Amino acid sequence: MTDPIDDEENYPPRPRWIGWLIGLVMAASALGVANIGWRIMRVSTAEKAADALVAAQPDLAQARKLTEGADCMRCHGLERKFVGPGFNEIAQKYAAQADAQSYLAGKIRSGSVGVWGSVIMPRHPQVSEEDALQMARWVMSAQPLSK
Repeated sequence: MTDPIDDEENYPPRPRWIGWLIGLVMAASALGVANIGWRIMRVSTAEKAADALVAAQPDLAQARKLTEGADCMRCHGLERKFVGPGFNEIAQKYAAQADAQSYLAGKIRSGSVGVWGSVIMPRHPQVSEEDALQMARWVMSAQPLSK
């Protein structure tokens, strides 16, 4: 019978690839975390465009604040489609419609389904008519971002 102390002193050698694998996984994890942090810290092109729009038309600042304060940004982006269409796409679709702002204000308050496919836009009766008109004005002021 062998002495247990001798067995502890004579471990079989570990393959070197395990150390390299652990190092590579740690490096990849660190790079992934750095990439996510970089994406969070940088200001998006859409946000810059919204800032420029408010700078050009300061009267839209309150409308932007209302839109961002409501749950609109959960489903709509300025340019990007999340659940519903982006504000730029909405503005393009209704640009020729004379009563677009009041039409969109009604859609904000009463909801909609079927206009942009089968996705349901929930109603927002808690938004006042005046606030809905301001929000619709913000949406109609959206312009496509230059690529």
